[in-house]
Amino acid sequence: MPSPLIRRGIWAIGVAVLVIALVVAALPLFASTRIVRDRIAWEMSAWSGFRVTIAGSPRIEVWPKFRAILSDVTLSQWTETDAPPVIEAERVEVDLSAMAALQGDVVFSTARLVRPTIRVQRAANGIFLPAIPTGGRITRSIDTARGLVNADPTKPDLSKLPADPFGTVEFRDGRMVASVGGKDVELLTSLSGQASWAAMNSNATLSATGIWRGESVTVNAASPKPLVLFAGGAAPVTFSFKAAPASFSFDGTASMSQNAYFDGQAKFAAPSLRRVLEWSQAGIAPGTAIGSVSISSKITATAGRVKFENTAVTLDNNPGMGALDFSFGDALPVISGTLAFDTLDLRSLFSAFTPLAPTGETGPGEIDTSFADRINLDLRLSAAHASAGAIQLADVAATAQVKNGLAVFDISDASAFGGNVQSSLRFDRKPEGSQVEIRLLASDIDGAAFGTAAGMTRLVPASTGTVSVILKGPGKSWDSIFENADGSVSATFGPGALSGLNLPAFLKHTEQGGFFALDDVSDGTLPMDGAELKATISKGVARLDKAEANSAKYKVWLSGIASYGGRGLALSGGVTQADPAAAPVDGQQGSNQSSFFVGGTWSTPFISPISRGVSGE
Repeated sequence: MPSPLIRRGIWAIGVAVLVIALVVAALPLFASTRIVRDRIAWEMSAWSGFRVTIAGSPRIEVWPKFRAILSDVTLSQWTETDAPPVIEAERVEVDLSAMAALQGDVVFSTARLVRPTIRVQRAANGIFLPAIPTGGRITRSIDTARGLVNADPTKPDLSKLPADPFGTVEFRDGRMVASVGGKDVELLTSLSGQASWAAMNSNATLSATGIWRGESVTVNAASPKPLVLFAGGAAPVTFSFKAAPASFSFDGTASMSQNAYFDGQAKFAAPSLRRVLEWSQAGIAPGTAIGSVSISSKITATAGRVKFENTAVTLDNNPGMGALDFSFGDALPVISGTLAFDTLDLRSLFSAFTPLAPTGETGPGEIDTSFADRINLDLRLSAAHASAGAIQLADVAATAQVKNGLAVFDISDASAFGGNVQSSLRFDRKPEGSQVEIRLLASDIDGAAFGTAAGMTRLVPASTGTVSVILKGPGKSWDSIFENADGSVSATFGPGALSGLNLPAFLKHTEQGGFFALDDVSDGTLPMDGAELKATISKGVARLDKAEANSAKYKVWLSGIASYGGRGLALSGGVTQADPAAAPVDGQQGSNQSSFFVGGTWSTPFISPISRGVSGE
């Protein structure tokens, strides 16, 4: 027979099981009668500071968690009865404390908002934020912390911070909207994540994902002193933003006071700067291909200004160092700074702010100079090695300046072609249309190397010289600049050789008469003492005022016009024997002047003899 002690134990266990079963069975009854809709709404209002309304009756679940499921929940400002709710959710799931429910209290640690809509409005600093509640436990905790910060801004007494528990707020499949023209416009969609804040005086974290402007984004933020941060004090903060077009992270100290600031280390990276500009809707002219960019810098940000110090920049795998300063005033944003590179693609860099390259691969396109109305820029650059298209430069000093519709890009000093190069590109927006001015001064350069870079292979002086180009024209398109440009071209070269001209063969063809192509006599060079070119350009047509090459025995000269638009040539020229008594040319003696006409196009010029002079013999 079982002992009385065993029997009593069995009875005790049975009673305990029965009690637990009755409690579990009674929980929905207690919840439906004592944890009523108004009690839950009141508790949520007490925390948030918003007026909380629940349209449907709460549904209570016991297993696997004791929770209340609420439908059609809205959080609104108490003082703005006609305004739309700040937050509205199709469903809210609240994890409840069973023991508190049996005692008639509502205690919950986790709230899940399903398909919420969060309404935000643009603040004075341009950031979209939800409306701030006028009361509630969170607001009162912030007010308490603000008093501690005001009492000692540098080292507030953290032991006096409120320690009320908060918990976790989760959200799934939500959206963020702003009112534009009386209609809700979606800023973020597919918004999911959670905010965890165990107690008011503890650390807090936020993680969220969503879709912004068609791209999936991920945001993470954390602070060990969030209450101090919300109260306007300085607190450590980490923040990261990741998306396919770009990523950004910050680790440092921040303050959200009236004189807000950020101070710490920041990193930014993008596989394509052009894609970032288009995605961010910065208003910069699209189309130009810009490569990857990454920035790592010590950052100090205050209201209206961001300073980047000890900045490491990498553009298209070209690293550089320097400092940048961003200012945001009532007018246009201002970017200024100095950057130094080892290698640099100048055209790629400048095209981030200007239409310096064609919009497509098929040919030049329209020039959009509206960038000059959206930004003020003062950027100073240096590079040990740089490229501008096919041109290679060294020891480069350059500037990029954009202000009030005027954009100027200068290479104030650079080594190239064995000499020194200075150039300037200027866009000037005027009521009658944009004007573009191009200037180039190449001093003490190798003429052959310069000609190769410029795509010229005919009659190029292989000697040291100086080239000056000044062009100005309407900036509607790249072709229109050259087709309608006014300006001048001049060049002088010292002793050397004129490539692409077999003079004996040339003179022989002119003696024989008839047309012949310049290609037929391009298999030689002419030694020369010097060469000089002066041309005046009007509406895209160059008029040669002087074009001659001199050697000990001969002078070759040209005059006439050359058109850029049609690539046509209409030139007359001659070969003069400097000393009539000099040795004959190709065995022929008795003439000292050979005149000819040059026609055709730049790519296929042809020669037609005109007449021959007679020597004194």
